Amino acid sequence: MSSSSLAGRSAVVITVSDRCFRDEQSDLSGPAVVAALREAGMEAIECAVLPDEQPQLEAALREAAKHAALIVTTGGTGLAERDVTPEATLAVCERLVPGLAELMRQDGARHTPYAALGRGVCGVCGRALVLNLPGSPAGAKSSLLAVLPLLSHALNLLAGETAH
Repeated sequence: MSSSSLAGRSAVVITVSDRCFRDEQSDLSGPAVVAALREAGMEAIECAVLPDEQPQLEAALREAAKHAALIVTTGGTGLAERDVTPEATLAVCERLVPGLAELMRQDGARHTPYAALGRGVCGVCGRALVLNLPGSPAGAKSSLLAVLPLLSHALNLLAGETAH
């Protein structure tokens, strides 16, 4: 498998939003993330929309980690009381990957000063890499693109492909 390709890898994209879950608002962020992943060569992508409920999100992350190499969440990373995506991610991840979250916030700061308020984390659940992206479509896509060049190598390492 090429170290610069996501082809052959599987992903789960989870939009975390009470309003989208209740069909009060269209999910634009999840589809933007899926489009960026497909453009990068990833073919097997599952999607879900969940409410801002930590136990439900933890269960979904654990289930996704059983079969996906990459789990990308969008939404629930702000300061609002119901924004619990980072807490759910921290509860299921054995190890954190702070450099990816730092890189996403650094990229976000080039676009908006509000990026510093994002609480998204990145970590490893089993052999899956979990990325928390912001909930806005532009923020989600920009954050994903900031780390995209690193994902193939990260997924290779998690899959046990450590030879250079």
